[in-house]
Amino acid sequence: MRAFFAALVVALGCSAHAQPAATIRVLFIGNSLTSANDLPGMLETVSRTAGGPRVDCESVAFPNYSLEDHWNRGDAAKAIARGGWQTVILQQGPSALPKSQVLLREYTRKFDARIRRAGAKTGLYMVWPFSTRRGDFDGVKASYQAAARDVGGLFFPVGEAWRAVWRRDAKISLYRSDGFHPTAEATYLAALVIYQRLAGTLPAVPPPSMGIAPDRAAVLRQAAAEVIAIE
Repeated sequence: MRAFFAALVVALGCSAHAQPAATIRVLFIGNSLTSANDLPGMLETVSRTAGGPRVDCESVAFPNYSLEDHWNRGDAAKAIARGGWQTVILQQGPSALPKSQVLLREYTRKFDARIRRAGAKTGLYMVWPFSTRRGDFDGVKASYQAAARDVGGLFFPVGEAWRAVWRRDAKISLYRSDGFHPTAEATYLAALVIYQRLAGTLPAVPPPSMGIAPDRAAVLRQAAAEVIAIE
């Protein structure tokens, strides 16, 4: 009898161990601020080192596209309709100006109706302003936060994390030389913010393949944790 129970425990243990970890499927809809440095791929990589759920991503991203452009083109709607997503993350430009905010909120609501029909939740990926318009950070946050609130969606305060980084170390470069697109460190920061919001945990260190120095990685991690904690 003892042998039977021992065999049963081993069998159950092996069965439990063999079960795959939870997977969060994410669809990104955006532009070059999503595709730069392959944010979806970096989020997948981060998820595999975090000790929590893994994330599998797909994206529909075209340079200079707004949500209105995506709506009119139709590729994003087709991707949403395929289903199987837990979260669909929407992103366009900074949208700090009043007209841009109106359009961001309008097309977020339109996409949200389709996202809900597909059984997923809408998320808003807050970006950042041009380096020459740093005074717009508050406006960018207000626009994306309002769009997320309109649909009861998730708010990913990546732009706020940029400011949290600079409060700790103003020398960390998050803008590329064009003054708008993110550096690899900035994209890693975005992946940290998004993963923590989705999974509730952060990886301790970046994968070695990313080549981010440990001291800088620590600052990025602290910034991501700060902005998620206060939202």
